[in-house]
Amino acid sequence: MIIGKLIETLAFLVVYPHNHPHITSNDCLAQSYIGTYGSQDVFTPSESCVNSFASTTDAPSIHLHPGAQLVWIEQASLEQHLTDYPFSLLSLQRYLATLPDTDVTTYGLHADDQQLLSGPIDTRPLHHTSTSALLALSPAYTRQLTLILPPTWRIYVLPSKPFSFLPVPEPAIARVRDILSTLRFNPEVARIVSNISLPQIRNDIRFLTGEDGRSGILSRHSFSSGALIAAEWLRVRFEETGANCELRPFLPGFAPNVICRYPSIEKTTETVLISAHYDSRGSFGSVRAPGGNDDGSGTTGLLAIARTIKRLGVRFRSNVELVVFAGEEQGLLGSKHYAQEMRDSDKNLTLMIQADMTAYHEPGEPQQLGLPEIIGTQEVTQLVANISTIYVPELVVGFTPSFHFQGFPATHLFERAGRIADPMYHNSGDISDRIGYDFEQLVNIARVQFATLLHAARFDLS
Repeated sequence: MIIGKLIETLAFLVVYPHNHPHITSNDCLAQSYIGTYGSQDVFTPSESCVNSFASTTDAPSIHLHPGAQLVWIEQASLEQHLTDYPFSLLSLQRYLATLPDTDVTTYGLHADDQQLLSGPIDTRPLHHTSTSALLALSPAYTRQLTLILPPTWRIYVLPSKPFSFLPVPEPAIARVRDILSTLRFNPEVARIVSNISLPQIRNDIRFLTGEDGRSGILSRHSFSSGALIAAEWLRVRFEETGANCELRPFLPGFAPNVICRYPSIEKTTETVLISAHYDSRGSFGSVRAPGGNDDGSGTTGLLAIARTIKRLGVRFRSNVELVVFAGEEQGLLGSKHYAQEMRDSDKNLTLMIQADMTAYHEPGEPQQLGLPEIIGTQEVTQLVANISTIYVPELVVGFTPSFHFQGFPATHLFERAGRIADPMYHNSGDISDRIGYDFEQLVNIARVQFATLLHAARFDLS
């Protein structure tokens, strides 16, 4: 456990290993959660709360400017041969040293955040491990930093205010267990998911990456014009399948989330959500960010599911949402914002399944499906694994480094049982026309996501 005192906010910064027993045994701590990053849970409790479970006598003082953001930076989980830019505090300090140290007007992540931060900012880490560091930066510095860090380093902007650490409620887990206990091969599900069209996915990918030469999309970076083109194109394509869609902004300057819904044919608040992200990231110094695998693969898989729903006349007994997020490459911002909206509205969510990077495997490797090994809901992960075995047995199912979900039954679909192996990860060469990009694997993982949706939401055919 790491404890430091945030002087200007009369609070403490507490960092625990994920799922440490202190988290759920102290109610006041659980109310001050600001996220899980890597394998660490971060909190900003009051002094009285910290005094209830630890001594604060030796806690170092952390001088945090009121206008600063907490920013988590970490090395992505990569195969060793891809770590051209290994994380170290020395390397991080070198990147930070390239940022200007004069007065800057902050780029606000909220409308009321415009203010002046004077002088050089304190870039000493508040907390660090061998692969990560927690900093306090102005929003302007944060945005600049996202443009100069190595592509294999991830950056997460922590929320400005804490919220409740919400384990998945037992009744929600029980619903997933019920689906698991009654799971059997359904020939109609097999027929429906087999109708996903690979040629259409190929066309959709080439539009989003700009490979077709017609879309005009050079980049889908969250701040780019290409992301706005992609958002509108996705909205129209999903609506053509019968969904009700909206482009929902979440932070100024970012492309919006695209939220699409199929209403239930029965009166219920139960909702099943499947998702991906459509924003992308490119190489150092290049404006090109095609995002063919990360995450054009998950996005077009979702669109293929929607097209199949329309083509076969699938209707659902639960409400169904298909959502593609923006702001993911700047720290899962779009999905976090939508998760908070769902939490605030007490959404009755049966489960959520996010597909991110589903098309690549190294030459000679079999087609795979990677599922999170720690973070996520074990019962949902097991449901997806079982459904994969039933409907897409050619996928080799295994586990991969963890992803971030909290408060709802959720899991994550990834292309590989292990660390990231795609040499074009966060690279301007992330197109679909290359060795290792496997459309059949993309389709098969989309079939698993679709089959899980069909079993969880229950369906009829019109």
